[in-house]
Amino acid sequence: AAEHPYSHLIDTLKDGQIKFFNPYKLNDPRYDKLPLSIRVLLEAAIRNCDGFYTKQEDVRNILHWQQEQNKAEVPFSPARVLLQDFTGIPAMVDLAAMRDAVAKHGVDPSLVNPKCPTDLIVDHSLQIDYSKCAIQNAPNPGGGEGPSGSPASVQQIENTPLLCPFHLQPVSEVETALRNQEMELIRNKERLQFFKWCSKAFKNVNVVPPDVGAVHQLNLEYLSRVVQVSDGFIYPDSVVGTDSHTTMINGLGILGWGVGGIESEAIMLGQPISLTLPQVVGCKLVGSINPLTTSIDIVLGITKHLRQAGIAGKFVEFFGPGVSQLSVPDRTTIANMCPEYNATVSFFPVDQVTLKHFKKTSELVTASSYMKAVKLFRSYDDPSEDPQYSEVIEFNLSSMVPYVSGPKRPQDRVAVSSMKEDFQSCLDEKVGFKGFHIAKEKQEIRVPFLHGGQEYQLSHGSVVIAAVISCTNNCNPSVMLTAGLLARKAVEAGLLVKPYIRTSLAPGSGMVTHYLNASGVLPYFNKLGFEVIGYGCATCVGNTAPLPEAVVDAIKQGDLVACGVLSGNRHFEGRLCDCVRANYLASPPLVVAYAIAGTVGVDFEKEPLGLTSDGKEVYLRDIWPSREEVQQIEEDTVFSSIFKDLRGRMEKGNTFWKNVECSDSLLFPWDHKSTYIRSPSFFSKLVKVPPPQSIENAHALLFLGDKVTTDHISPAGSIARVSAAAKYLMSKRLTPREFNSYGARRGNDAVMTRGTFASIKLQNRFIGKPGPKTLHIPSGQTLDVFEAADRYQRDGIPLIILAGKDYGSGNSRDWVAKGPYLLGVRAVIAESFEKLHRNQLVGMGIMPLQFLSGQNADSLELSGKERFSITLPESLSPGQELTVKTSQGKSFSVTALFDSDTDVILFQHGGLLRYVARTLL
Repeated sequence: AAEHPYSHLIDTLKDGQIKFFNPYKLNDPRYDKLPLSIRVLLEAAIRNCDGFYTKQEDVRNILHWQQEQNKAEVPFSPARVLLQDFTGIPAMVDLAAMRDAVAKHGVDPSLVNPKCPTDLIVDHSLQIDYSKCAIQNAPNPGGGEGPSGSPASVQQIENTPLLCPFHLQPVSEVETALRNQEMELIRNKERLQFFKWCSKAFKNVNVVPPDVGAVHQLNLEYLSRVVQVSDGFIYPDSVVGTDSHTTMINGLGILGWGVGGIESEAIMLGQPISLTLPQVVGCKLVGSINPLTTSIDIVLGITKHLRQAGIAGKFVEFFGPGVSQLSVPDRTTIANMCPEYNATVSFFPVDQVTLKHFKKTSELVTASSYMKAVKLFRSYDDPSEDPQYSEVIEFNLSSMVPYVSGPKRPQDRVAVSSMKEDFQSCLDEKVGFKGFHIAKEKQEIRVPFLHGGQEYQLSHGSVVIAAVISCTNNCNPSVMLTAGLLARKAVEAGLLVKPYIRTSLAPGSGMVTHYLNASGVLPYFNKLGFEVIGYGCATCVGNTAPLPEAVVDAIKQGDLVACGVLSGNRHFEGRLCDCVRANYLASPPLVVAYAIAGTVGVDFEKEPLGLTSDGKEVYLRDIWPSREEVQQIEEDTVFSSIFKDLRGRMEKGNTFWKNVECSDSLLFPWDHKSTYIRSPSFFSKLVKVPPPQSIENAHALLFLGDKVTTDHISPAGSIARVSAAAKYLMSKRLTPREFNSYGARRGNDAVMTRGTFASIKLQNRFIGKPGPKTLHIPSGQTLDVFEAADRYQRDGIPLIILAGKDYGSGNSRDWVAKGPYLLGVRAVIAESFEKLHRNQLVGMGIMPLQFLSGQNADSLELSGKERFSITLPESLSPGQELTVKTSQGKSFSVTALFDSDTDVILFQHGGLLRYVARTLL
């Protein structure tokens, strides 16, 4: 710390027991005006300033954010990396191979570990082979021994009936889970054994076993902290993850976003992620939330507002007095919608609501003290704390009014306050998307009928189906709790649902039933007729129990427009029941409200919801639960029980994971027969001093045009039967049905290299038609791209790629640079590059070279069939012009697209993996 350039900023907490870098001690007035998300970037740059990856100039640029936004490139070293199993395999395989490489040079392999703490979640591809209600008819995979018997054979599984009606109850959850786990062990044995070895062999790697939870939920509920403490220093929690849901974490005041597999691997190895200093849009929330407005209304309203604001690629940071009205689930759901409005993050700085949510964790006092000391804690009610943003957009929460959708299409939204008038207009309008065209003289008709020995009346707008469905509301329990509390207050006020209305409650999962029961509202649902009917698709796919015959007869007799109300996502005319013409999508509490009212033709503001037994009028506002009440129960019952259950499963583990056998060796015992996991050849011929990087007499493997995307380059999807990868797998005696997918075989470089440039949409100018073929120039033969590259490598011929504009655009892919490197590609000459892909190429030791402005392969009259030589100077510098000479005697200049001296060093070492290995040698 004494040698650290910012050691004078070190401060202490807990009587000197914990240290931290305090940017506030810079005494720079600009710090107070920085958005809090930028303050997180600044703290990380100060703490990680090593003069190599992160320089003092980077710290100055971040501090000078107002002038440098959208200009300066800055590094960010997150506190941790989050991997799911598919994307985690290649990264961990590379580390295992690096251990082999350094061990061959006499270096202790235990020194190879991720530098950045890494959580790997092994539960992203769980398949359900046994359903809970099919177990009773299924063959016993244990051969008669029960759950502890031997695993099932594939044939036994194929002969097991897996589908079951939604209404059947589970036979044995424990038995079903055990059998699915047994099948998971069979299907993924190699993968799981490798992950188990990783959990033992590597430091800084936390492997979360199967049957604990999905990656984004675990990140929210277990892995995240307000702060991290390491080596006696405390600092803000932050994360990058290989999952699109990573942005959810910003709702907890934790900066994080999704990255590709290559980027995550680089961060694991200690290299910060590079980003252009972002613009930060301040989203000011004002006004008070309408009591009837649900969390879903708010989330969708803010999402729509941000989508229209044009904030692609920017940070969004929320502030203003309205933020404190949003619960933690509201915030995480809004942050999770980032892909919907193209923001990088939607950041909610830590406040009292955040700390209250984390009360279940220890060290909360320390975290609070630290966040306040470095000015990362917000009081949203104090405008003097508001930072300066790139721009400010305002959203008035009071403008959000509750809506329903219908009566025939989900896009036809109707404000609840206008529902009575809107339904009347539907009766008047001609038959169409909204209209039913009921004659004026027939609109007031009342049809009496008997049900259960009592007389009732139906009219236009009468509710006959009411279904509370949570499959679309699972990520935010508040709406289900609001519905449950409303049911409780209604029962306590003496209100009931008419018995002829088909009511049902279909939870999306057992967790919904758990928290409804834990909060004490489930019995009240039952008293109103909303009983749990099972777990699965019900009313919204037409699985409604038949309506009482008397109800159907009354509807037909009066030609009535009867109504269904449900909280699902499908409600087309006749879908719920062929005699129910008008169907509305509504939030769960509004489903309960309309069921009690018995009609959609009600103005909740002016008309009572119903009458008590003594004739007293009860309005919806009288029994609607407050947001504070809902949030309190949510924190006390839902999250505390989820966290307790999750912590128990994490600490206890499971028999299934404990039974996975693996080696205790420091080096992974590679199985050379494996077609899933193989040691890659990145470290072959690794020497202590990097060899010269000049390229002599290279051939062009491919001659490509504009807009070559990562989809064209990196393998994805199924493995075609006529592909090079298929030929390899067949040579291993696998049949086509055993090929699986490129995604499942990411840990086998032999498969992935053969799948590189294997897209059927690849436009290679050597061939003239789409397909994964190229010209082997010395022989004149047309071959698969891999076969041509393999022949070039056997002949010792280096390779380049010629391309047009925007080379490497699209989403990041694991093998988009690894694959070309293993094919023997040493440089790509293009008119322009996607920035992210350019960095990936450098990270794998491939030179990104750009034609000079106004030039391209055509203007230089290149056929692509020449041989190319590129001599590099001893002292290569970023942005330097280099000369390319061809075998035809032609020369032209290109620009080496290295952003920094660090990029040059990584390239000269043959990429990040070899650079890290050499530092250990």
